[in-house]
Amino acid sequence: MSNKIWNKVMMGIATGGLFTFIALTIIRFTQIKTTIEEIWLYMLASLIIGIYFGLSSFIFEKENWSPLKQTVIHFSSSIIGYFLIAIPIGWIPFRFFSIIAGIIVFVIIYILNWTGFYLYYKRIEASMNEHLQK
Repeated sequence: MSNKIWNKVMMGIATGGLFTFIALTIIRFTQIKTTIEEIWLYMLASLIIGIYFGLSSFIFEKENWSPLKQTVIHFSSSIIGYFLIAIPIGWIPFRFFSIIAGIIVFVIIYILNWTGFYLYYKRIEASMNEHLQK
């Protein structure tokens, strides 16, 4: 079990690092002025969020929970966790319309990811069923 946890933490760190690299690339080529402290803080937040999403995937491994329950718990904890990090560090300004826009973007990205995983696993399921019938 601890090996599985470690793997999920490492995947989360890798994902957070990838998103940080993308952000740094954008900063580099758009000539945005920033400080090392700001980059460090944003990278730390990105890694923490990556670790969270890596570990939160355990929610979907609870076989005695329905897919709806898994999704509702994962979505709720994800949006709360994200906003607890994003607002204090300044990714989302603490203003009504900024928070509403952030929620909308979060929900859209969540739905796209959820749909992608759902379709992927449905395809695997169909492939396995087809293979078993042969």
